[in-house]
Amino acid sequence: MDLGELLVDSFNRIREGVHGAVEGLSGEQLAERPGPEANSIGWLVWHLTRIQDDHLADLTGREQVWTARGWAKRFGLPFDDADTGYGHTPTEVDGVRVESPELLTGYHDAVHEQSVAFVSGLGLDDLDRIVDERWDPPVSLGVRLVSVINDDQQHVGQAAYVRGLIESGGGEPVG
Repeated sequence: MDLGELLVDSFNRIREGVHGAVEGLSGEQLAERPGPEANSIGWLVWHLTRIQDDHLADLTGREQVWTARGWAKRFGLPFDDADTGYGHTPTEVDGVRVESPELLTGYHDAVHEQSVAFVSGLGLDDLDRIVDERWDPPVSLGVRLVSVINDDQQHVGQAAYVRGLIESGGGEPVG
């Protein structure tokens, strides 16, 4: 297995988790929050996809799928198109209302396609390239990719957990 295959496998696992977390749920279930400070499945999947889209677009020098392919308009959320959900308050989390899981998986699949196209061609020498000098030490491509994969895996796990709570009747739904 080479580096590109390893990274593609990582992003494939995120995609599988996203589909598993949302498929078959109603809009109400996607918006349910198991507590007043908790995130909904819809918000978690939207956010992890927005972060992946934002960060990979930055790495490739391309416009984000969110705006380039009209996903921002399709979602119709009450946020600026550049918003990724980072730092959202519970009220803002409630603002992410998605009528169907297909909207979430459609956007995620489009971002996934772009991500896989980029990472599949990477080699070990690419990982040390500095992609963000605003940090000390500066952030390399390898560190940024690990950060995105880690963040996405955590959020998809959280979405699966919230789905389990909803399906078992556990927790006190909010929103």
